[in-house]
Amino acid sequence: MSQPEQPYTLYLFWISYFSGKMQAYLRYKRIAHVEIEAQWSGELMRDVLPNTGLMKVPAIRTPQGQWLADTTPMIDWFEARHPQGSVIPEDAYQAFFSRLLEDYADEWLWRPALHYRWSYASDSHALSRRFAETFLSRHPLPAPLIAAMVRRRQRRIYVDGDGVTASTRAHVESIYLNTLDRLHALFEQQDYLLGGRPSLADFGFFASMFRHFSLDPTPSLIMQQRAPAVLAWVARMWNARYDDARLGSWCAPGTLPDGWGPLLDDVGSGYLPYLLANARAWRDGRRRFDVEIQGTLYRRLPVVQYRVWCRERLQQHRTALPEAVRALVDARLQQAGALDVLLADGTIASGLYDDVTPPVCRPRRYGAAERLRRFFTGTHWHAPKTRAPSDGDTR
Repeated sequence: MSQPEQPYTLYLFWISYFSGKMQAYLRYKRIAHVEIEAQWSGELMRDVLPNTGLMKVPAIRTPQGQWLADTTPMIDWFEARHPQGSVIPEDAYQAFFSRLLEDYADEWLWRPALHYRWSYASDSHALSRRFAETFLSRHPLPAPLIAAMVRRRQRRIYVDGDGVTASTRAHVESIYLNTLDRLHALFEQQDYLLGGRPSLADFGFFASMFRHFSLDPTPSLIMQQRAPAVLAWVARMWNARYDDARLGSWCAPGTLPDGWGPLLDDVGSGYLPYLLANARAWRDGRRRFDVEIQGTLYRRLPVVQYRVWCRERLQQHRTALPEAVRALVDARLQQAGALDVLLADGTIASGLYDDVTPPVCRPRRYGAAERLRRFFTGTHWHAPKTRAPSDGDTR
């Protein structure tokens, strides 16, 4: 008799963007796991920080004691070990574009998701109270004071500190609204992005659409009124299992649904130009940069090392394609205005994972002073692990 599968341990926050993505993936694949909502001064400080180097979730402890972080390489890791119901198409053309849309959805919807949560009073008060009553509940300060501190911190980092101003706000919100329109049109025709069953791209969009846009008060009402087919897709994704006989198949190999066209146009006109500007700023040693995206000027955006790696990774996936498939991919990228900007300046190295292979983490030792600092500051989402060598602008 075979031994029962030992479960993974998923550390999460129930209101977290990427926690929902990882939960949905593990549920879909029927990968045995237990879930722990990490307390800031408990599991996050005691277990997650020393084993991942981050005060962030989701993080996973394997039955063998390894620790994993970062949902994109985590899904690759699980796909290799749990191949049943793969979410990455075998067709190389579809696999590349699924990875491209996953990356786009993960990173480009982050700013509008955080803006809606922390710029609107009803949302920021509801979510800051949830912070205070859940993973910050053991903090010695009174809950109303904690909630006020959370609102101030989150707005400073994720709104004011990420380029959301009176002059950019309409564009930030248009990213969400346009994405809703594109997804609604697609999901009126089919159940999932690539056809009759979830793919990697679905899980990328699910990150923001579940825990932020479908649940936070302001964007949730917009979704209900503007894109009910997206709301229905969110519920389908949460309930989907790879072995459900009702699931269909993906579209024909070597093709993409027609509804992907507007999304790929957004990638070419918005996301990839941003990635290029961010990578150039990283290469030049800057901490902030200005960039014009789709006619809107963003000033003093933070340089994000992780997104330099995202661009590297997309380039690597393209280079690894068979030559004939790469030619087809390039033609479709060119049609979306995405090829030249993806390849511009060649590879700009991030140095993010030079010392480890993601998603596997290396344990670290932290002294009392550093632990105290992390207790009060956490890990900023754009904090670099290393700096690009340069004597350029460090404003």
